[in-house]
Amino acid sequence: MEMKIALLLLPLIYLAGNGYLFVRVWQAISCTPVWCRIIVSILFWSSAFALFAAVGLRDVHMPEVILKWMFRIGSSWMAFLLYAVLLLIVFDIAGLFVPTMRPSLLYALPLTLCLLIYGHINYMHPRTEHIDICLDKPFEGDAIRIAAISDVHLGYGTSAAALKRYVRLINSQEPDLILIAGDLIDNSVRPLQNEPYAEILSTLKAPLGIYMVPGNHEYISGIDECMDFLGSTPVKVLRDSIVTLPGGIQIAGRDDRSNHYRKPLQELLDDADNTRPLIVLDHQPYELSRTDSLKVDIQISGHTHRGQIWPLNLITDHLFEQSHGYRKWTHTHIWVSCGLSLWGPPYRIGTYSDMAVIDLKRQ
Repeated sequence: MEMKIALLLLPLIYLAGNGYLFVRVWQAISCTPVWCRIIVSILFWSSAFALFAAVGLRDVHMPEVILKWMFRIGSSWMAFLLYAVLLLIVFDIAGLFVPTMRPSLLYALPLTLCLLIYGHINYMHPRTEHIDICLDKPFEGDAIRIAAISDVHLGYGTSAAALKRYVRLINSQEPDLILIAGDLIDNSVRPLQNEPYAEILSTLKAPLGIYMVPGNHEYISGIDECMDFLGSTPVKVLRDSIVTLPGGIQIAGRDDRSNHYRKPLQELLDDADNTRPLIVLDHQPYELSRTDSLKVDIQISGHTHRGQIWPLNLITDHLFEQSHGYRKWTHTHIWVSCGLSLWGPPYRIGTYSDMAVIDLKRQ
Protein backbone atom coordinates (compact mmCIF):
# COMPACT_ATOMS: atom_id res chain seq x y z
CA MET A 1 0.00 0.00 0.00
CA GLU A 2 2.81 2.43 0.89
CA MET A 3 4.48 1.72 -2.46
CA LYS A 4 1.23 2.42 -4.37
CA ILE A 5 0.71 5.70 -2.53
CA ALA A 6 4.29 6.72 -3.31
CA LEU A 7 3.81 5.94 -7.01
CA LEU A 8 0.69 8.11 -7.08
CA LEU A 9 2.33 11.02 -5.29
CA LEU A 10 5.61 11.09 -7.23
CA PRO A 11 4.18 12.60 -10.47
CA LEU A 12 2.45 15.33 -8.48
CA ILE A 13 5.61 16.07 -6.51
CA TYR A 14 7.63 16.15 -9.74
CA LEU A 15 5.25 18.64 -11.37
CA ALA A 16 5.18 20.81 -8.26
CA GLY A 17 8.97 20.84 -8.05
CA ASN A 18 9.31 21.84 -11.69
CA GLY A 19 6.71 24.56 -11.23
CA TYR A 20 8.51 25.98 -8.20
CA LEU A 21 11.90 25.98 -9.94
CA PHE A 22 10.46 27.50 -13.11
CA VAL A 23 8.89 30.37 -11.17
CA ARG A 24 12.24 31.13 -9.54
CA VAL A 25 14.07 30.99 -12.87
CA TRP A 26 11.40 33.19 -14.48
CA GLN A 27 11.82 35.76 -11.71
CA ALA A 28 15.58 35.75 -12.29
CA ILE A 29 15.24 36.39 -16.05
CA SER A 30 12.24 38.74 -15.89
CA CYS A 31 14.31 41.67 -17.12
CA THR A 32 15.73 39.86 -20.16
CA PRO A 33 14.27 40.19 -23.70
CA VAL A 34 11.13 38.22 -24.53
CA TRP A 35 12.96 35.94 -26.97
CA CYS A 36 15.41 34.98 -24.20
CA ARG A 37 12.60 34.06 -21.82
CA ILE A 38 10.90 31.98 -24.54
CA ILE A 39 14.09 30.02 -25.23
CA VAL A 40 14.71 29.41 -21.53
CA SER A 41 11.11 28.23 -21.07
CA ILE A 42 11.35 25.81 -24.01
CA LEU A 43 14.65 24.40 -22.77
CA PHE A 44 13.33 24.11 -19.21
CA TRP A 45 10.17 22.17 -19.98
CA SER A 46 11.82 20.10 -22.73
CA SER A 47 14.38 18.93 -20.16
CA ALA A 48 11.66 18.30 -17.58
CA PHE A 49 9.76 15.89 -19.84
CA ALA A 50 12.63 14.51 -21.95
CA LEU A 51 12.97 11.29 -19.94
CA PHE A 52 9.29 10.46 -20.16
CA ALA A 53 9.35 11.14 -23.90
CA ALA A 54 12.41 8.90 -24.37
CA VAL A 55 10.78 6.02 -22.48
CA GLY A 56 7.47 6.46 -24.29
CA LEU A 57 9.12 6.59 -27.72
CA ARG A 58 11.60 3.76 -27.09
CA ASP A 59 9.99 1.47 -29.67
CA VAL A 60 9.24 4.20 -32.22
CA HIS A 61 11.37 4.28 -35.35
CA MET A 62 13.52 7.38 -34.84
CA PRO A 63 17.29 8.04 -34.66
CA GLU A 64 18.96 6.31 -31.72
CA VAL A 65 21.11 9.32 -30.95
CA ILE A 66 18.01 11.46 -30.31
CA LEU A 67 16.49 8.93 -27.91
CA LYS A 68 19.82 8.49 -26.14
CA TRP A 69 20.28 12.22 -25.51
CA MET A 70 16.64 12.65 -24.52
CA PHE A 71 17.14 9.93 -21.92
CA ARG A 72 20.41 11.36 -20.62
CA ILE A 73 19.18 14.94 -20.42
CA GLY A 74 15.84 13.97 -18.91
CA SER A 75 17.31 11.61 -16.31
CA SER A 76 19.96 14.15 -15.28
CA TRP A 77 17.23 16.77 -14.96
CA MET A 78 15.46 14.68 -12.33
CA ALA A 79 18.51 14.74 -10.05
CA PHE A 80 19.18 18.40 -10.83
CA LEU A 81 15.59 19.29 -9.97
CA LEU A 82 15.66 17.45 -6.65
CA TYR A 83 18.74 19.22 -5.30
CA ALA A 84 17.99 22.59 -6.89
CA VAL A 85 14.59 22.70 -5.18
CA LEU A 86 15.91 21.47 -1.83
CA LEU A 87 18.75 23.99 -1.84
CA LEU A 88 16.48 26.82 -2.97
CA ILE A 89 14.22 26.15 -0.01
CA VAL A 90 17.22 26.11 2.34
CA PHE A 91 18.64 29.38 0.98
CA ASP A 92 15.19 30.98 0.91
CA ILE A 93 14.85 30.29 4.62
CA ALA A 94 18.43 31.41 5.30
CA GLY A 95 17.75 34.60 3.35
CA LEU A 96 15.09 35.58 5.86
CA PHE A 97 17.80 35.89 8.49
CA VAL A 98 20.88 36.65 6.36
CA PRO A 99 19.99 39.14 3.58
CA THR A 100 23.29 38.45 1.78
CA MET A 101 21.93 34.97 0.94
CA ARG A 102 19.56 36.59 -1.54
CA PRO A 103 18.94 35.89 -4.36
CA SER A 104 19.02 32.22 -3.41
CA LEU A 105 19.20 31.00 -7.02
CA LEU A 106 22.79 32.26 -7.28
CA TYR A 107 23.80 29.99 -4.41
CA ALA A 108 21.58 26.99 -5.05
CA LEU A 109 22.44 26.33 -8.71
CA PRO A 110 26.27 26.24 -8.40
CA LEU A 111 26.04 24.04 -5.31
CA THR A 112 23.64 21.71 -7.15
CA LEU A 113 26.12 21.37 -10.01
CA CYS A 114 28.92 20.57 -7.56
CA LEU A 115 26.78 17.87 -5.95
CA LEU A 116 26.02 16.30 -9.34
CA ILE A 117 29.71 16.26 -10.31
CA TYR A 118 30.51 14.47 -7.05
CA GLY A 119 27.58 12.08 -7.55
CA HIS A 120 28.71 11.15 -11.05
CA ILE A 121 32.28 10.46 -9.93
CA ASN A 122 30.94 8.34 -7.06
CA TYR A 123 28.70 6.39 -9.46
CA MET A 124 31.64 5.70 -11.78
CA HIS A 125 33.55 3.89 -9.01
CA PRO A 126 31.47 0.92 -7.77
CA ARG A 127 32.47 -0.81 -4.55
CA THR A 128 33.33 -4.48 -4.28
CA GLU A 129 32.12 -6.10 -1.07
CA HIS A 130 33.83 -9.34 -0.09
CA ILE A 131 31.66 -11.77 1.87
CA ASP A 132 32.76 -15.09 3.37
CA ILE A 133 29.95 -17.61 3.87
CA CYS A 134 30.45 -21.02 5.47
CA LEU A 135 27.79 -23.72 4.96
CA ASP A 136 27.41 -27.07 6.65
CA LYS A 137 26.06 -28.69 3.48
CA PRO A 138 28.39 -30.64 1.17
CA PHE A 139 29.62 -29.53 -2.26
CA GLU A 140 32.67 -30.41 -4.28
CA GLY A 141 35.81 -28.38 -3.78
CA ASP A 142 37.06 -26.37 -0.82
CA ALA A 143 35.52 -23.08 -1.91
CA ILE A 144 33.60 -21.44 -4.72
CA ARG A 145 33.88 -17.78 -5.61
CA ILE A 146 30.67 -16.07 -6.73
CA ALA A 147 30.44 -12.65 -8.35
CA ALA A 148 26.95 -11.33 -7.61
CA ILE A 149 25.58 -8.28 -9.41
CA SER A 150 22.24 -6.68 -10.17
CA ASP A 151 20.65 -3.74 -11.98
CA VAL A 152 23.14 -3.10 -14.78
CA HIS A 153 20.38 -1.50 -16.91
CA LEU A 154 22.01 -1.88 -20.31
CA GLY A 155 20.72 0.61 -22.88
CA TYR A 156 20.59 4.37 -23.11
CA GLY A 157 21.77 4.77 -19.51
CA THR A 158 24.52 2.12 -19.41
CA SER A 159 26.52 2.19 -22.62
CA ALA A 160 28.57 -0.54 -24.25
CA ALA A 161 31.71 1.23 -23.03
CA ALA A 162 30.40 1.13 -19.45
CA LEU A 163 29.59 -2.57 -19.84
CA LYS A 164 33.21 -3.21 -20.85
CA ARG A 165 34.37 -1.62 -17.60
CA TYR A 166 31.97 -3.77 -15.60
CA VAL A 167 33.09 -6.94 -17.38
CA ARG A 168 36.74 -6.12 -16.59
CA LEU A 169 35.80 -5.51 -12.94
CA ILE A 170 33.94 -8.82 -12.68
CA ASN A 171 36.60 -10.85 -14.49
CA SER A 172 39.35 -9.35 -12.31
CA GLN A 173 37.84 -11.22 -9.34
CA GLU A 174 38.29 -14.56 -11.17
CA PRO A 175 34.85 -15.89 -10.15
CA ASP A 176 33.83 -19.52 -10.54
CA LEU A 177 30.22 -18.46 -10.92
CA ILE A 178 28.47 -15.22 -11.92
CA LEU A 179 24.94 -14.50 -10.70
CA ILE A 180 22.82 -11.60 -11.97
CA ALA A 181 19.77 -10.70 -9.90
CA GLY A 182 17.70 -9.06 -12.65
CA ASP A 183 17.39 -5.77 -14.54
CA LEU A 184 20.34 -6.52 -16.77
CA ILE A 185 18.40 -4.69 -19.50
CA ASP A 186 16.92 -1.23 -19.04
CA ASN A 187 13.84 -0.11 -21.01
CA SER A 188 14.24 -1.66 -24.47
CA VAL A 189 16.37 -4.19 -26.33
CA ARG A 190 16.55 -1.86 -29.31
CA PRO A 191 19.78 -0.06 -28.29
CA LEU A 192 21.36 -3.43 -27.47
CA GLN A 193 20.90 -4.62 -31.03
CA ASN A 194 22.76 -1.69 -32.54
CA GLU A 195 25.90 -1.92 -30.38
CA PRO A 196 28.10 -4.89 -29.39
CA TYR A 197 26.44 -5.60 -26.02
CA ALA A 198 26.06 -9.33 -26.72
CA GLU A 199 29.70 -9.65 -27.76
CA ILE A 200 30.86 -7.85 -24.61
CA LEU A 201 28.70 -10.06 -22.36
CA SER A 202 30.30 -13.06 -24.07
CA THR A 203 33.68 -12.03 -22.64
CA LEU A 204 32.52 -12.74 -19.07
CA LYS A 205 34.51 -15.63 -17.62
CA ALA A 206 33.12 -18.10 -15.09
CA PRO A 207 33.76 -21.86 -15.42
CA LEU A 208 30.54 -22.78 -13.56
CA GLY A 209 28.43 -20.50 -15.72
CA ILE A 210 26.52 -17.22 -15.71
CA TYR A 211 22.95 -17.28 -14.43
CA MET A 212 20.34 -14.57 -14.04
CA VAL A 213 16.67 -14.02 -13.27
CA PRO A 214 14.41 -11.44 -14.91
CA GLY A 215 13.71 -8.16 -13.19
CA ASN A 216 10.84 -5.78 -13.66
CA HIS A 217 12.79 -3.97 -16.39
CA GLU A 218 13.04 -7.13 -18.47
CA TYR A 219 9.24 -7.06 -18.46
CA ILE A 220 9.19 -3.33 -19.23
CA SER A 221 11.51 -4.01 -22.17
CA GLY A 222 9.41 -6.97 -23.34
CA ILE A 223 10.26 -10.30 -21.74
CA ASP A 224 10.16 -12.25 -25.01
CA GLU A 225 12.47 -9.79 -26.74
CA CYS A 226 14.83 -9.91 -23.76
CA MET A 227 14.90 -13.71 -23.81
CA ASP A 228 15.74 -13.64 -27.52
CA PHE A 229 18.60 -11.21 -26.91
CA LEU A 230 19.98 -13.14 -23.94
CA GLY A 231 19.84 -16.31 -26.04
CA SER A 232 22.70 -14.85 -28.08
CA THR A 233 24.87 -14.53 -24.96
CA PRO A 234 26.32 -17.04 -22.46
CA VAL A 235 23.86 -15.79 -19.82
CA LYS A 236 21.36 -18.50 -18.80
CA VAL A 237 18.01 -17.20 -17.59
CA LEU A 238 16.17 -19.00 -14.79
CA ARG A 239 12.43 -18.40 -14.59
CA ASP A 240 10.86 -20.40 -11.77
CA SER A 241 13.40 -23.15 -12.29
CA ILE A 242 16.30 -24.78 -10.49
CA VAL A 243 19.68 -25.76 -11.86
CA THR A 244 22.23 -27.96 -10.07
CA LEU A 245 25.87 -27.17 -10.76
CA PRO A 246 28.44 -29.98 -11.21
CA GLY A 247 29.72 -29.50 -7.65
CA GLY A 248 26.24 -29.93 -6.15
CA ILE A 249 25.27 -26.31 -5.51
CA GLN A 250 21.68 -25.50 -6.50
CA ILE A 251 20.47 -22.20 -7.93
CA ALA A 252 16.75 -21.50 -7.74
CA GLY A 253 15.78 -18.62 -10.01
CA ARG A 254 12.45 -16.93 -9.41
CA ASP A 255 10.60 -15.11 -12.15
CA ASP A 256 9.98 -11.45 -11.32
CA ARG A 257 6.93 -10.24 -9.42
CA SER A 258 5.85 -8.62 -12.70
CA ASN A 259 4.67 -12.12 -13.63
CA HIS A 260 1.63 -12.48 -11.38
CA TYR A 261 1.54 -16.20 -12.13
CA ARG A 262 5.03 -17.01 -10.93
CA LYS A 263 5.39 -19.94 -8.56
CA PRO A 264 5.30 -19.37 -4.81
CA LEU A 265 8.75 -19.88 -3.34
CA GLN A 266 7.65 -22.97 -1.39
CA GLU A 267 6.38 -24.61 -4.58
CA LEU A 268 9.60 -23.80 -6.43
CA LEU A 269 11.71 -25.27 -3.63
CA ASP A 270 9.76 -28.54 -3.65
CA ASP A 271 12.13 -29.62 -6.44
CA ALA A 272 15.26 -28.75 -4.45
CA ASP A 273 17.50 -31.13 -2.50
CA ASN A 274 17.51 -29.95 1.13
CA THR A 275 20.83 -31.65 1.80
CA ARG A 276 22.67 -29.54 -0.79
CA PRO A 277 23.51 -25.80 -0.73
CA LEU A 278 20.71 -23.69 -2.18
CA ILE A 279 20.99 -20.18 -3.59
CA VAL A 280 17.81 -18.26 -4.46
CA LEU A 281 17.91 -15.47 -7.04
CA ASP A 282 14.94 -13.12 -6.72
CA HIS A 283 15.12 -9.63 -8.19
CA GLN A 284 12.85 -7.84 -5.72
CA PRO A 285 13.68 -8.38 -2.03
CA TYR A 286 10.19 -8.88 -0.64
CA GLU A 287 9.08 -11.44 1.98
CA LEU A 288 12.62 -12.07 3.15
CA SER A 289 11.36 -13.41 6.45
CA ARG A 290 9.47 -16.04 4.43
CA THR A 291 12.69 -16.98 2.64
CA ASP A 292 14.43 -17.29 5.99
CA SER A 293 11.65 -19.48 7.40
CA LEU A 294 12.12 -21.89 4.47
CA LYS A 295 15.79 -22.22 5.50
CA VAL A 296 17.21 -21.13 2.18
CA ASP A 297 21.00 -20.91 2.47
CA ILE A 298 21.60 -17.76 0.41
CA GLN A 299 19.39 -15.24 -1.37
CA ILE A 300 20.69 -12.60 -3.78
CA SER A 301 18.45 -9.69 -4.81
CA GLY A 302 18.62 -6.15 -6.14
CA HIS A 303 15.94 -3.75 -7.40
CA THR A 304 16.04 -1.14 -4.62
CA HIS A 305 19.15 0.76 -5.81
CA ARG A 306 18.88 1.96 -2.23
CA GLY A 307 17.14 4.97 -3.72
CA GLN A 308 20.31 5.97 -5.68
CA ILE A 309 20.38 9.51 -4.28
CA TRP A 310 19.67 11.06 -0.90
CA PRO A 311 17.02 11.40 0.50
CA LEU A 312 15.38 8.64 -1.55
CA ASN A 313 17.54 6.10 0.29
CA LEU A 314 15.61 6.95 3.45
CA ILE A 315 12.41 5.87 1.67
CA THR A 316 13.78 2.53 0.43
CA ASP A 317 15.24 1.82 3.88
CA HIS A 318 11.71 2.22 5.24
CA LEU A 319 9.90 0.25 2.53
CA PHE A 320 12.09 -2.89 2.51
CA GLU A 321 12.99 -5.30 5.28
CA GLN A 322 16.54 -5.15 3.92
CA SER A 323 17.16 -2.45 1.36
CA HIS A 324 20.86 -3.08 0.70
CA GLY A 325 23.99 -4.96 1.69
CA TYR A 326 24.64 -8.24 3.48
CA ARG A 327 22.81 -9.63 6.48
CA LYS A 328 22.72 -13.03 8.11
CA TRP A 329 19.14 -13.78 9.12
CA THR A 330 18.27 -16.74 11.38
CA HIS A 331 18.99 -19.25 8.63
CA THR A 332 19.57 -17.32 5.41
CA HIS A 333 22.48 -15.22 4.22
CA ILE A 334 20.92 -12.37 2.20
CA TRP A 335 22.66 -9.91 -0.07
CA VAL A 336 20.68 -7.03 -1.59
CA SER A 337 22.65 -5.14 -4.21
CA CYS A 338 22.41 -1.37 -4.60
CA GLY A 339 23.04 -2.06 -8.29
CA LEU A 340 26.27 -2.30 -10.25
CA SER A 341 24.93 0.50 -12.43
CA LEU A 342 21.62 2.33 -12.07
CA TRP A 343 18.44 3.52 -13.74
CA GLY A 344 18.02 7.07 -14.90
CA PRO A 345 20.19 9.81 -13.38
CA PRO A 346 23.89 8.82 -13.53
CA TYR A 347 24.59 9.97 -9.98
CA ARG A 348 25.12 8.34 -6.60
CA ILE A 349 24.73 10.71 -3.66
CA GLY A 350 24.41 9.12 -0.23
CA THR A 351 24.59 5.64 -1.82
CA TYR A 352 27.04 3.71 -4.00
CA SER A 353 27.12 1.21 -6.84
CA ASP A 354 28.27 -2.25 -5.79
CA MET A 355 29.18 -5.83 -6.58
CA ALA A 356 29.49 -8.70 -4.09
CA VAL A 357 32.25 -11.28 -4.23
CA ILE A 358 31.05 -14.21 -2.16
CA ASP A 359 33.56 -16.89 -1.15
CA LEU A 360 31.41 -19.91 -0.36
CA LYS A 361 33.15 -22.42 1.91
CA ARG A 362 32.33 -25.64 3.72
CA GLN A 363 32.39 -25.78 7.49
